[in-house]
Amino acid sequence: MTVSVLYTRNHRLLSLVAIVDVFETVNQFMKEDGRPAAFGIQLVGLEPDMVLPESLENVRYVPLAEASADGGIIVIPAFRDHEMEKNIQANLPFIPWVLENYGKQCKVTSCCTGSFLLGATGLLNGREATTHMEACDAFARNFPDVRLVPHAIVTSSQNVYTSGGATSTFHLLIHLIQETCGREYAVRLAKNFAIDMDRSNQLYFEKFVPELSREDELVRQVQQVINARYRDLKNVEEALEEIPSSRRNIVRRFKTATGMTPIRYLQKTKIESAKQLLETTNKDILEVMISSGYQDLKNFRELFKNFTGLTPKGYRDKYAMGLQA
Repeated sequence: MTVSVLYTRNHRLLSLVAIVDVFETVNQFMKEDGRPAAFGIQLVGLEPDMVLPESLENVRYVPLAEASADGGIIVIPAFRDHEMEKNIQANLPFIPWVLENYGKQCKVTSCCTGSFLLGATGLLNGREATTHMEACDAFARNFPDVRLVPHAIVTSSQNVYTSGGATSTFHLLIHLIQETCGREYAVRLAKNFAIDMDRSNQLYFEKFVPELSREDELVRQVQQVINARYRDLKNVEEALEEIPSSRRNIVRRFKTATGMTPIRYLQKTKIESAKQLLETTNKDILEVMISSGYQDLKNFRELFKNFTGLTPKGYRDKYAMGLQA
């Protein structure tokens, strides 16, 4: 089976190398078992010639104009930064090739923020998808017709696959190996790369660092009020009352600019504050709740778990191991 890894412009090298390494490792397993290699790996790029980095120099490079996916697997690696509109524009020539080969029964997959290029093909419209946690808001803003599932590690629908951030790539590739080579090789691969196959949530990896709107001054004003006063705000109406516009207009413009409602922005800001306190202080849960702007412990616990997939205690146990009481 041909595995075509897109040598996208501005790709994250670590992502690309990890993809190649996984398929090469399975081929090595096959060799050890006296079987022929399962995958023929090629890098497909936009340039007619390419000098590959040392970590990839043993992999065949094929210019897009000459490439055939042969009904195999197409893999889009993560991008190096989060300037996604620029990254999509730089890689537009891949889109018709991906669509053509998907029509020939290829599996099309994206790793981490590679989902943005896959989203630009339209193949994710009406389907569930995931991406890097810190890119979810931008993804929702750019692709409103996609059913984004922020917590998901892997999504799969009719030969279209996405993975969450960073090491979630391995979960996607293990999933593909199980489909193509069987459970035995999937488990063997997971053990080789020390991957816990039962991970089902990536929410707790997110660090919410909102970018102030540059296009909409009204939205920027709302963000600045929330950022400065989130501990004291009992609800979002208190933030909006300072803004010279109707609530309906503010909410519409805010969601267009940020990919979320003002209420969700306020909640995420408060929960991020709580996460930082749990990571870096010995404050008890009640103190953390009050310091991050909540008054009701039950509500705080429910919201915290909704946003992170963990209880406040569970989050502290995971990320504050070095703290001493």
